[in-house]
Amino acid sequence: MLGLNRRLNPELTGSQAQTLRENLLKRVVGQDEAVTQIVDTYQMHQTGMTAPGRPIGNFLFLGPTGTGKTRMVEAVAESLLGDARAMVKVDCAEFQHSHEIAKLIGSPPGYLGHRETHPMLSQETLNQYHTDTVKISCVLFDEIEKASDSLWNLLLGILDKASLTLGDNKRVDFSRTLIFMTSNLGAAEMGTLMRPTVGFATSEIERQRAAGLVDEDLDGRITRAGNEAARRKFTPEFINRIDKTVVFRSLGTSELRRILDIELGMLQQRISQSTLTFAFRATARAKDYLLAEGTDLNYGARHLRRTIERHLVRPMANLIASAQVFSGDLIEVDFDEDSESMVFVKQSSHTSMRDLLEMANAPDRNEGAASATYSTVRQSRRARA
Repeated sequence: MLGLNRRLNPELTGSQAQTLRENLLKRVVGQDEAVTQIVDTYQMHQTGMTAPGRPIGNFLFLGPTGTGKTRMVEAVAESLLGDARAMVKVDCAEFQHSHEIAKLIGSPPGYLGHRETHPMLSQETLNQYHTDTVKISCVLFDEIEKASDSLWNLLLGILDKASLTLGDNKRVDFSRTLIFMTSNLGAAEMGTLMRPTVGFATSEIERQRAAGLVDEDLDGRITRAGNEAARRKFTPEFINRIDKTVVFRSLGTSELRRILDIELGMLQQRISQSTLTFAFRATARAKDYLLAEGTDLNYGARHLRRTIERHLVRPMANLIASAQVFSGDLIEVDFDEDSESMVFVKQSSHTSMRDLLEMANAPDRNEGAASATYSTVRQSRRARA
């Protein structure tokens, strides 16, 4: 048989991995490194290349609050299992004392209340979200740095051997599990490094980052700051069992704009699934106002979400409760610079949902005035401060 001598391309990915990548990029903004690591790990599992006797992947997500660490895990669960809540979430703040480990593995026989204690990490709990096509479990240990040493020691066997022994000596298999751990370790140091490039100032460093001149150096320093903070906190044997430590970058202007569009789309989806189905269209001026009011370096995207709730969701709830909005209505949300407040105007009524969504997604005729409104709101905020 003659050799083909054909060069292969190891950078190509399979269709399932590519679909996962696209779904994650739609749901999480600005964290491409984390997406790449998760997709690569998933494809290794799909092709049977994962090391036997270990979990599919062990990930430690570091970074400031509001950068999307928990959201990334929810996006993985939603993309693979169809539901963002299809995961086992362990809030490590509840395990600051060693005796609280019994909530995870159950009490051993002979202890009072042994039969009434249901361990959180049982095999039934892990497998409850499996589908006919996907037999993968997602387990999240949120804010792992707040847990006691007992939890870290418990994780050593899970991360290395994909095995856990419960209080009643039953074994739990984690070989089909993606394990995620999140932490804010090093957030202060990373925030100091990112501060010149985050927010709405057009500094020289931000222009250099946009031109790709400082990415490698700055991102390298941020990653080192996160890794060093993790090494100071955790033991070497714990760090050595983590497959990939990913440092989430703080979010800048362009990322927050994309997150705003995603959040508004999710709000419209909630409205479409409620008993009163109507559509809303936010003008460019309204979006800039929400973006200016919802930007805070210390809180990331969470502050933007709270701003949307305060300036958009609550007023809409009042409009519904006061019978000013009905099913089939299209509401335009604008920003009035004189009163510095949001304005809600009914544009149409008795319209099908399909037509409503088409009108809601139509281009904004006032888009040209957006940047001026944006600057005005930012100047007003600085004056109030």
